[in-house]
Amino acid sequence: MDATALRVLIVDDEPLARQRLRALLQAQDAVSVVGEAGDGQTAVTLCTQLHPDLVLLDIAMPGLDGMQTAHRLAALQPAPAVVFCTAFDDHALPAFEAHALDYLVKPVRPERLAAALSKARTFLVGRSLSQAATGTPRRHLCARLRGSLRRIPVEDIHYLLADEKYVLIHHAHGEDLIEEPLKALEQEFADRFVRIHRNCLVARDRLLELRRDKDGHVQAILRDVPQPLDVSRRCLALLRQLLHPS
Repeated sequence: MDATALRVLIVDDEPLARQRLRALLQAQDAVSVVGEAGDGQTAVTLCTQLHPDLVLLDIAMPGLDGMQTAHRLAALQPAPAVVFCTAFDDHALPAFEAHALDYLVKPVRPERLAAALSKARTFLVGRSLSQAATGTPRRHLCARLRGSLRRIPVEDIHYLLADEKYVLIHHAHGEDLIEEPLKALEQEFADRFVRIHRNCLVARDRLLELRRDKDGHVQAILRDVPQPLDVSRRCLALLRQLLHPS
């Protein structure tokens, strides 16, 4: 993504809510509203036609709701960044599992909208800088550091740990926060990372062994990582198969 305006699609079944968001966006620098939709199916159709960079998406809508719409948008190539705008504050966790970059509660405050737009720009710049035109997985992830971007080689990453709106990257040179959904990273780098817990992906080539702690909980031991990482029951069978293939 270059320095041109961020292309935004507004999706909300309430015309007044769309009008308010449009007004808020017009007050932001380098933002262009490319369209509006009143339901999820129309939003998906418009995204295939208009290719917005960002979709501001309501959750409670008739027919295809916001969560279902977000999952469909994630399957597009390229997929737009998604930020939920909703009157409900209890859908945050499912929202991030649906690949959302941020979660805004109505009435949306201008400073929160500006922060969400910044997250979207960081995500899109990182994807544009690092992803080949053929669609091959990126070689770097990008973290924002005091107004600049730090490129982290994927091969240097030990593990990725989700923490609400952010993902902590533990890598060979320290730790950084990025603003990308863990689920999307799992899909993009399925050959490099494996899930060990709902909130954690580890580098396959750094997984050494599984151990039980004194309470009987299984933990993963990674090369060059002193701290054992918790393993969920759901992931245990796959990890054992990776470590001891038949």
